[in-house]
Amino acid sequence: MKKRALITGITGQDGAYLAEYLLKKGYEVHGIKRRSSLFNTERIDHLFQDPHIENRNFILHYGDLTDSMNVTRIIQETQPDEIYNLAAMSHVHVSFQTPEYVGNADGLGTLRILEAVRLLGLTDKTRIYQASTSELYGLVQQVPQSEKTPFYPRSPYAVAKLYAYWITVNYREAYKMHASNGILFNHESPIRGETFVTRKVTRALSRVALGMQEKFYMGNLSSQRDWGHAKDYIKAMYLILQQDTPSDYVIATGITTAIRDFIKMAGQEIGLTIDFKGQGVDEKGYIAAIDKAIFAEKVGEKYLPAIETKVTNKDEIVVVDPQYFRPTEVDLLIGDPTKSQTVLGWKPEYDLKGLIEDMMRSDIKLFKRDAYLKEGGFKVMNYFE
Repeated sequence: MKKRALITGITGQDGAYLAEYLLKKGYEVHGIKRRSSLFNTERIDHLFQDPHIENRNFILHYGDLTDSMNVTRIIQETQPDEIYNLAAMSHVHVSFQTPEYVGNADGLGTLRILEAVRLLGLTDKTRIYQASTSELYGLVQQVPQSEKTPFYPRSPYAVAKLYAYWITVNYREAYKMHASNGILFNHESPIRGETFVTRKVTRALSRVALGMQEKFYMGNLSSQRDWGHAKDYIKAMYLILQQDTPSDYVIATGITTAIRDFIKMAGQEIGLTIDFKGQGVDEKGYIAAIDKAIFAEKVGEKYLPAIETKVTNKDEIVVVDPQYFRPTEVDLLIGDPTKSQTVLGWKPEYDLKGLIEDMMRSDIKLFKRDAYLKEGGFKVMNYFE
């Protein structure tokens, strides 16, 4: 009999990759999506199955983690073998502007799932994966960060996730539930949310290369993050729920990189050498050189003259804007994946260079479409924030 999984946050990056991965393994996949007046399923549209056909194995339900009755009903109706709680308001900077909502959705939302499983008598049947985060470490107390490193959250998002982490541990110990936390460090992809820093960079650089944008604005360029590919990280989620004993795992690459260096690597991927001058809020990035062969191959020869003009004029393409600084910064995150590698047998396939190559290739293709439409006289919207 096929396994049944319920994924919250199925319309997000991780939910989309995980849904596709589980479907390939023969699962029946149920997902919770929030009601919107606009279509919000772009990441999973290729998986869609018409509700009118029989024996579907991909089924969506309207819901929201802030609605306990809704969450309980969906769990009761689907009777899942596995629940992957990936839903969250996960933009750290925005969490300072919506702290109450974040606490309700990210913190109490996890409790609603755990309590529903308990009240419905599913503790022996249903295994629960809780999407935890490296933001728990915040003002880091140890380098690198492992499962035993003390937490020191530095944002409303991280504090809400701290509650979610410990309530998951509490229900595991109190009610013998198979509930585990995956402390995932930053994981990116071509379908990462557009305003998360890595995707912001690859989108903006693609637009600059195609002559559609002059410059882009960043926050703290010196922040260091442990970046991996979401395709690798969702496999770790799956492996966590296949273990006989529930536990908590750090999922990371063990390598940290500054945002400034991420920008340089993204530029190199399309043949641009980007140098930075100045310090603090006065720091700026410039195109110092062009590898014409790589640029022509990855972007297109017809876009070369405009980029060469930027080099000649020494035009800035990266500018620091203090509005993107967090009220409390998290300067360094680097995970220790020893436990996940030894216990789960998890090993990432992508390195950072491979991740950036994947993202830049995708965003160049995405914005070439916009450039083509613009050249044809159609209006193209600018989406930044």
